[in-house]
Amino acid sequence: MTIEIIPFEEKYATYFYDLNIAWLEKYFYVEPYDEKVLSNPVENIIDKGGFIFFAKYDNKIAGTVALKNQHSFFELTKMAVSPEFQGLGIGKKLLEFCIDFATKKNWPSITLYSHRSLINAVHIYKKYGFKEIPLEKDVHYERADIKMILKL
Repeated sequence: MTIEIIPFEEKYATYFYDLNIAWLEKYFYVEPYDEKVLSNPVENIIDKGGFIFFAKYDNKIAGTVALKNQHSFFELTKMAVSPEFQGLGIGKKLLEFCIDFATKKNWPSITLYSHRSLINAVHIYKKYGFKEIPLEKDVHYERADIKMILKL
């Protein structure tokens, strides 16, 4: 089976919401900011110059990720893989796709927010070249305790 990365289409919006809500409820909780972005991805990501992608595996939506335009930088955010498809390297494929996409767009960097308890995720980000930078005090996620940047 191959993993295909496809761009956002309105018909996939429920997957973007459902995959991320399931992930948040498993590891943390859904913050008001999450609900706002996930409930209306076109208005909050696409229309603001951002991008959403999906991973298709065996013709099913298996994962998703977004690159949100935060005006002074692009944020890698809302990455989630369905439990049914975990362990197949889908998260890495989504990450590699986003790095390649940003490189082709000539972006200077990609930034992300995470939590140190997500040891595997932080390890993978470091493996792909993300470096820890100071976390601002007024970060939009209550759960974030680490900020990382990948210079392209």
